[in-house]
Amino acid sequence: MQNVLAVILAGGKGSRLDPLTRDRAKPAVPFGGGYRIIDFTLSNCLNSGIRKNLVLTQYKAMSLDRHINLGWQGYLCRELGEFIDVVPPQQRIDENWYQGTADAVYQNIYTIEKERPEYVVILAGDHIYKMDYSKLLSLHRDNGADLTIGALRVGINEAHQFGVMQVDAESRVVGFAEKPPQPKSIPDDVEHALASMGIYVFNARFLFEQLCLDATRHASGHDFGNDVIPAIIDTHRVFAYPFIDENRKRDAYWRDVGTLDAYYEANMDLVSVDPQLNMYDRDWPIRTYQPNYPAPKFVFAEKGSPARRGMAVDSIVCLGSILSGGRAERSVIGLDTRINSYAHVEDSILFDRVDVGRHAKIRRAIIDKEVQIPAHVEIGYNHELDRSRGFTITESGVTVIARTDGVEHFSAKEQQ
Repeated sequence: MQNVLAVILAGGKGSRLDPLTRDRAKPAVPFGGGYRIIDFTLSNCLNSGIRKNLVLTQYKAMSLDRHINLGWQGYLCRELGEFIDVVPPQQRIDENWYQGTADAVYQNIYTIEKERPEYVVILAGDHIYKMDYSKLLSLHRDNGADLTIGALRVGINEAHQFGVMQVDAESRVVGFAEKPPQPKSIPDDVEHALASMGIYVFNARFLFEQLCLDATRHASGHDFGNDVIPAIIDTHRVFAYPFIDENRKRDAYWRDVGTLDAYYEANMDLVSVDPQLNMYDRDWPIRTYQPNYPAPKFVFAEKGSPARRGMAVDSIVCLGSILSGGRAERSVIGLDTRINSYAHVEDSILFDRVDVGRHAKIRRAIIDKEVQIPAHVEIGYNHELDRSRGFTITESGVTVIARTDGVEHFSAKEQQ
């Protein structure tokens, strides 16, 4: 794996995750308590033996840059040629922002070439999954491929959201359509289609040639799925690699948490008794930055009505958090968060340093960092009231409170 370079695309706006992406890039959004979304791709790289990594950023990248510098630089040794470098847009080629996924790589072709890799693995930094990229690279070499694409079997009704491939008996790609309105199914399975995961392995020299060629096409959108891949499948060796899950579960786990409801459901799965995503797998650990906080604490065990008990059931509670006479059920509680006496949080996601006031009630909500919930306030019980406060309500009825939605969004009476 010494001649492999990973390029992680982490510059998308993530507009469908607004307001969680109002002040941060999508890969920097917290997930599962103490993690960030990008930790899954970076952990896959590290666990797969890929030691040279470029993270291409663009929009609102400060928190992402800080997270990688704090949590990831210690795993690799630059003196041995190992690194995770965060690369902002440098405008080496022109003065434009990245025009597409291929253009993002093309504008950094100088940085990639300088490492002289034999293979380049291109990854998205905003998906939740576990995958051993070394197996993908082995298949790529064995097939003598120019390009190998990570492939996921999806339901035919949702396939229009992906790039859809048609393959022959040897898994060679013979057709590719990006987000087709009428996706073609797998020949022997009319209920499923073969979708691109946005995971690509290129022979480095071939990649450079195709990026330079694509840059000359004025009608191109400079995107791998829309432009580069369709242009080469008839003339070059392009193969699909079936997704092999390292999650050690029966069903393959891959999530694009691109909408607030998808993000909410993926987090809620983690607090179930037997979640689909195993975060406790010692053979394939997910790493992240862990601040020096004390262990979570649960205080007060008083009886009565209402009971003043600090407790959490079917929940994830992160370091530094204190449940001081408050209760959490089926929830994800972030770092350094406090739930005060008689407060009740259920079916919710609380980010870091949230403060829930006494007797407050929160149900089916996502609450961003450092938000203070006044005492006696109810969140998620009356959607019209939540909208009047300026909060976001998702299609499935989840209330989302942004980091900037401070105490001033509550009425004076609610703050008393």
